Amino acid sequence: MLFRDYMHSWLYGKDGYYSHYKPIGKGGDFYTAVSTSRFFGASIANHIYNQIVQKQIPRDSYLIEIGAHQGYLICDMIEWLYSCDATLIDSMKFAIVERMPHLREIQKEYIYSRFGDDIKIEFFDDISNLAIDSAIVVANEIFDAFACDLYKDGKMATVNNHQIEWIDAPSHIKSWAEKHHLVTGEIASGYEEFAKYMACNIKRCDFISFDYGEKYVRNDFSIRVYRQHQTWPLFDEELDLAISYKSDDITYDVNFAHVIEAFEDAGFELLDYETQARALVRFGIIDILDMFRQQTTPAKYLQQADKIKTLLAPTVMGDRFKMVHFRRQKG
Repeated sequence: MLFRDYMHSWLYGKDGYYSHYKPIGKGGDFYTAVSTSRFFGASIANHIYNQIVQKQIPRDSYLIEIGAHQGYLICDMIEWLYSCDATLIDSMKFAIVERMPHLREIQKEYIYSRFGDDIKIEFFDDISNLAIDSAIVVANEIFDAFACDLYKDGKMATVNNHQIEWIDAPSHIKSWAEKHHLVTGEIASGYEEFAKYMACNIKRCDFISFDYGEKYVRNDFSIRVYRQHQTWPLFDEELDLAISYKSDDITYDVNFAHVIEAFEDAGFELLDYETQARALVRFGIIDILDMFRQQTTPAKYLQQADKIKTLLAPTVMGDRFKMVHFRRQKG
């Protein structure tokens, strides 16, 4: 089978990696910005609030998270919006797009533990099932979870009995690679369809997403496997795919030029592309931390400040992760 089909089965197939709840943080295979600090979600919500105040985003918009894992991020955003303007909780609507039924149940339980019956959050199993006039859609580390093809010197990868083999790539793959000056690396599958579904199902849409990668072709393979915070390149001789298949996480660096092209072709305008550090500072994370300092003990302040350093430090998440913000007006 083609590698993209193998990867899709690995992550989303029967008994795939995401078919069971996977903890994030010390007890899981990896960390995310969401698991690092609640200030991550608060700063995104602060930016959304400022956009609402400036009338760039309607007050009656949906706030939607795609791929919410346990539900931390959307809860952190709702909590901060409430602290900024409690009336937004009545004017806005909230939703999660989650394809995995067991994760939806975990999310519902967590949301109830945070808000009880005070907040209603709708659930959709696919972006194609939306029919919304206005929405702010937020996603953290979603693009690296799309299946991809592996391409090298005109060949593409297939998998036979968990062994990678190479075949001549079809003409459309070669044309894509030539257009984007790709000799070696990953070609994500599904960005175009994802962007088109969002354009078709949300009339006026802001989409904000964070992920790791660059806005250029690396011409090298970044695809790798994570297991309990250890990393193996896919082609590492010590990695046994038969053992890792469906048991470990598999991911790769995002080519943001591909993401931007897909969304612009679907009618979106790129508003911002920048490092996570620059985005979070612009969104107000330092001001939020200072507010927290004035209301808490020095020990708790230093604890949170240390977590925020992880989000902003260039050598940790600050520069490696990027933020993209797209907008599509009614039309």
